[in-house]
Amino acid sequence: MDLKEIDKRYSSLAESSCCLSCGGAINYSEPSEGEVCVDLGSGRGTDALRLAENVGEDGFVYGVDISEGMLLKARSTAERLGVKNVKFIHSPLEKIILEDSCADLVISNCTINHSSDKLAVWKEIFRILKKGGRFVVSDIYSVSPVPDKYRNDPVAVAECWAGAVTRDEYIRHLEKAGFTSVRIIEESAPYEKGSINVCSWTVAGQKPSGKCNCGDHESGSKNEVNFTN
Repeated sequence: MDLKEIDKRYSSLAESSCCLSCGGAINYSEPSEGEVCVDLGSGRGTDALRLAENVGEDGFVYGVDISEGMLLKARSTAERLGVKNVKFIHSPLEKIILEDSCADLVISNCTINHSSDKLAVWKEIFRILKKGGRFVVSDIYSVSPVPDKYRNDPVAVAECWAGAVTRDEYIRHLEKAGFTSVRIIEESAPYEKGSINVCSWTVAGQKPSGKCNCGDHESGSKNEVNFTN
């Protein structure tokens, strides 16, 4: 995957008003005052700044991105608005430059599909979350495997869908990363991209806390994916 192509595309869009999302992860994230939050693929900083307002002065937000143009835009906006409890950092998703167990909440919107090693990204999310910490991620998956003619096209990759994996593979990544259950919050009908179909979805989950969460939610929900060990 050509990260330079992705950086070029998103840096060129930093000053535009076009929508770059494939879901509404932040709308389901429920941040609380005093929490530490991480936005992976923070772009222009819109969601990270919303989180910063929600967590208040006692909380903190890290926006993570590989696009220098987007980072410059986000930092400029934060400075203009006088937001002090946010920091935008340049880092690959596969090796996030944050400490272990530092975050209460991780969100991401249409970003993980860009990575050529999605399992590594999910392992990093698991690593930086505190025990009992949670994630809410909006992303896309492909109904069938994406042909190499799209996977190897840097422009198609930069447009999000070429890097998609199938639904089953996506769920396997979550399981291998260490997450034991995941809720599907929303899931679209298939829509066409090139000669394939993809779906957008928002998934949420929690890093095991080591405590019994038996009464936290209703078991057997059709929107819950349970893994077997």
